[in-house]
Amino acid sequence: MTTFKSLAAGAAASALIAGSAGADITVGYFLEWPMPFEYAKATGMYEEALGTGINWVSFDTGTAMSAAMASGDVHLSVSQGVPPFVVAVSAGQDLQAIDVAVSYADNDNCVVAEALEIDKTSAEELAGKKVAVPLGTAAHYGFLKQMSHFGVDISGMEIVDMAPPDGAAALAQGSVDMACGWGGSLRRMKEHGNVLLSGAEKEELGILVFDLTSGPAGWIAENSDTVAQFLSVTARANAMWADESNRARMLPVIARDAGMDEDATAETLATFVFPPVDAQLTEKWLGGGAQEFMKGVADVFVEAGSIDAALGSYEGTVNTGPLDTALGM
Repeated sequence: MTTFKSLAAGAAASALIAGSAGADITVGYFLEWPMPFEYAKATGMYEEALGTGINWVSFDTGTAMSAAMASGDVHLSVSQGVPPFVVAVSAGQDLQAIDVAVSYADNDNCVVAEALEIDKTSAEELAGKKVAVPLGTAAHYGFLKQMSHFGVDISGMEIVDMAPPDGAAALAQGSVDMACGWGGSLRRMKEHGNVLLSGAEKEELGILVFDLTSGPAGWIAENSDTVAQFLSVTARANAMWADESNRARMLPVIARDAGMDEDATAETLATFVFPPVDAQLTEKWLGGGAQEFMKGVADVFVEAGSIDAALGSYEGTVNTGPLDTALGM
């Protein structure tokens, strides 16, 4: 399997960012990935709290986010998947995870082409098949773990590195036998096939799926108060969404910002969990659980030949300082 040390997608993202320089803070996020923070983004809550301008830049994958943060073009990334974060820090990139953006076991998966009529009882028939996988992402990790569970030898498969929108298109065209992705792309994939395991079934196998807010360690250290304010606004937006009385006014704003219709946005958000700050600071998440999970992800990638080596520990890649401060705001 390809060892990924750099990605061309990062160059494209950097070119996009270069054309919009001048904002005090640049933050990466995903389109077709609706979250409460987008209500705060669209209504100016971040600028009001931080007292500075924000340049928001969309990405297709978390690996492209890593490349943009490595170049210094992006200061924070919202909802970067754990696997691309692990790939980056394992390769020596000095990133830190500063909060748990979202948990979504049912919104990241692989879809088998309908014509193959393969399900979890016949998954061994995937041997030798062509698969679209965005390498270094949560979808990639889930793919590896599922194939291991079903005893499918990935060395005999044709694995093509594709961002989820491209994978969805390839599956629809019959160019691949299976595609992996998330969000709007996953919904489109499901129109042409089926998943092998549900979110609950994946969690039973230890396939957790959650995203982080991340950033370059040096920038976070120099701007800790700004980072805490940013996380505080995100937490406020999450709390607003948790109150169902706010959803009628928030949903259309989030949908518009995510580039989705309201029905699809509501359907996607129903599969998301946004842990509050106090929960994030517990042992389950940033108090130790996330770090242990990162080590597990890294070890799987090493075994698959996707990265050269794992860190001995991922404790140093998590910084709860800004989140602790945000809790008191």
